[in-house]
Amino acid sequence: MRVLIVGGGGREHTLAWKLAQSPLLDKLYCAPGNPGIGKVAECVDIAADDIENLKKWALEKRIDLTIVGPEAPLVQGLADSFRDAGLKVFGPGKDGARLEGSKVWSKRKMKEWGIPSAAFAVFDDFEDARSHLARFYGGPVVIKAEGLAAGKGVTVASGPAEAEQALYDIMIERKFGDAGDRVIIEQCLSGEEVSVLAITDGKDLVFMPSSQDHKAIFEGDKGPNTGGMGAYSPAPIYTEDLARKTEEQVFWPLLNGFNSMGIDFRGVIYAGLMISEGKINVLEYNVRFGDPEAQALIPRLKSDLLPLLDAAAGGDLGSMQAEWREDPAVCVVMASKGYPGSYEKGLPIKGIEELEQEGDGRVAVFHAGTAMKDGRLVTNGGRVLGVTAWDDDLRKALDRVYDACSKIKFDGAYYRKDIAHRALKRM
Repeated sequence: MRVLIVGGGGREHTLAWKLAQSPLLDKLYCAPGNPGIGKVAECVDIAADDIENLKKWALEKRIDLTIVGPEAPLVQGLADSFRDAGLKVFGPGKDGARLEGSKVWSKRKMKEWGIPSAAFAVFDDFEDARSHLARFYGGPVVIKAEGLAAGKGVTVASGPAEAEQALYDIMIERKFGDAGDRVIIEQCLSGEEVSVLAITDGKDLVFMPSSQDHKAIFEGDKGPNTGGMGAYSPAPIYTEDLARKTEEQVFWPLLNGFNSMGIDFRGVIYAGLMISEGKINVLEYNVRFGDPEAQALIPRLKSDLLPLLDAAAGGDLGSMQAEWREDPAVCVVMASKGYPGSYEKGLPIKGIEELEQEGDGRVAVFHAGTAMKDGRLVTNGGRVLGVTAWDDDLRKALDRVYDACSKIKFDGAYYRKDIAHRALKRM
């Protein structure tokens, strides 16, 4: 098969790394890719949101399957454009991608379809939203920008002043651009967060193991939200009973709701859950592999990923299954100094090649924000690398991943030292 991955971050590197191992693969491309992806695939200099040129190129190359990594091209209709041209795509059309592209639409559909979620109110006027804060729940609240904000458009505000500042940043300062046209003020739920992903063809589901992301920049889950500072899989809190409840309460009602609307959803459904005393609430849905959850999940997949994605894209997932390793996996994100605020680019990165040469096959370094400059690997983003390790227990995996991180150097490199801290407490 000739396969194209759209995107150029850590998630896409992880997908490319796994797909390159498939015996079904004839040729792997990635647009635009990155230096890490370039080691396992041919990178194509077309931006992920340049839909027309991507489609033209895919037709010329007779691509058998396109896998869309980021959410933005899906929301913009890449999958619809490709399917209209006769190309097979793993990723939902524009109608299904509204699940992530519009938090308001998503929340309203959850309420309509009986999916458990926090109480909420929607505002498109700053003064109306601000006045509502005074009477809303009387405690912590969650402020969400309506549209896509690269995982950073959510603020958990501990009090009125912080909540009002979040509203101001989103609606007046336009920190997230058009994503701030409307906001959701939402009840703040307590408990422990878990991410659950499933591959679907719109009719059937293949579930992935649980994982847990670490959104906040600082240890102890302090500071502003980021795109994700690390993840691990599995999450001990996610029991078999909770898995059954999640399937029944979170995934099937959503899929049935899509079908009732005539939405043929082929891709990944990502459910961000809050779990408290055995009860489940949906914090958010996404329509793609999580980042950095994918970096912790995909290395645990023992079976071939390509047939799963191809079958889902073709609407023929049927009774296909995935085989998973028992070994837990941990991903630690190495970020640029200053992230998620301003940061410097172009800083040399050292130590990756030596680490990969001396490794025993249980560590992988996934490139997220890197580039080549004058023949040298340099930083090119806020989240620079996702270092993943796996072993036969979580403590060993953590020792392995932090040892690997210590061997990779770039000026101002920052990473959290407490990834999987909740799991360690439970152990």
